[in-house]
Amino acid sequence: MDVLSEALASMRTGAPNSVRTDGRAPWAMRLPPTVGAGFHVVLHGTCWFYPTADRAQAIALGPGDVVFVRDGAGHVLADHPDTTPEIPRPEQFVQRPPVGVLRIGGDGPPASLLCGNYHLDGQRRHPLLRQLPAVIHLPARHGKHPELAAAVQLLGAELDNPRIGSHGIVPALIDSLLLYILRAWIEDQPQAEATGWAAALRDPAVAPALAAMHDDPAAAWTVQSLADHAGLSRAAFARKFNAMVGEPPLAYLTRWRLTTAARLLREDDLPIEKVATRAGYSSEFAFGKAFKREYGLAPGQYRRQARAAA
Repeated sequence: MDVLSEALASMRTGAPNSVRTDGRAPWAMRLPPTVGAGFHVVLHGTCWFYPTADRAQAIALGPGDVVFVRDGAGHVLADHPDTTPEIPRPEQFVQRPPVGVLRIGGDGPPASLLCGNYHLDGQRRHPLLRQLPAVIHLPARHGKHPELAAAVQLLGAELDNPRIGSHGIVPALIDSLLLYILRAWIEDQPQAEATGWAAALRDPAVAPALAAMHDDPAAAWTVQSLADHAGLSRAAFARKFNAMVGEPPLAYLTRWRLTTAARLLREDDLPIEKVATRAGYSSEFAFGKAFKREYGLAPGQYRRQARAAA
């Protein structure tokens, strides 16, 4: 079981939005806070990124660079930190499949970026996402993260020259980009220094236990049976898991079961009794009580609200 993919899928609430930004100096755009996580990929040229309230933290970006904004916090993209930013106006957007296009600025040197937003459930964020830095900058480096670099190159090619199939290819690449970004960040952490989920997903003891829970959340797991997967004693496993993941093994299992149930309620038409079984509950009553305690709604109410909001 791919724990990273499953964790992200559990938070997704819709397809990503994306806009290609074509700027010519002088240009600067201020992007307000959004729900979910955001990203920017520099396709051509150079620019700067900085948090809205702190120009001193400006980061210089070049071709192939990627910036990931964990919580969709407000920020600025500009040809130079000294350029006064503005909120993009509706008339600057040009709609063109497979993504919209924003044209901004004057007649100076050009830069092109792909900017997007992933819709993630901010109320039920997986601890993996909570532990990420607020901003991740992945500079393009020759030979480093070739899959991420290839995805960026493919995106650039499709956006520069849309052809038959581009309407389906670009959203799929943008979807994959999130996994490539997080994989690259995790692999960039020196294994000897990594902590939290960056360490847990590569740890020879904790990673198999996480995979087992994700693969079969309904199984009657105990700390001992998970420790057996980890190849550690019960006490050693519990200490290590808690230190890396941030909560005891069975607490994580309970929350993952309810997260799995919430995803099934949003995306599947299974009867609630079947959802309860898939989530590891022996009765619909016990499941409903646990679900309401966690989500504040009965399973049926949650499903109706989620479907109405989709």
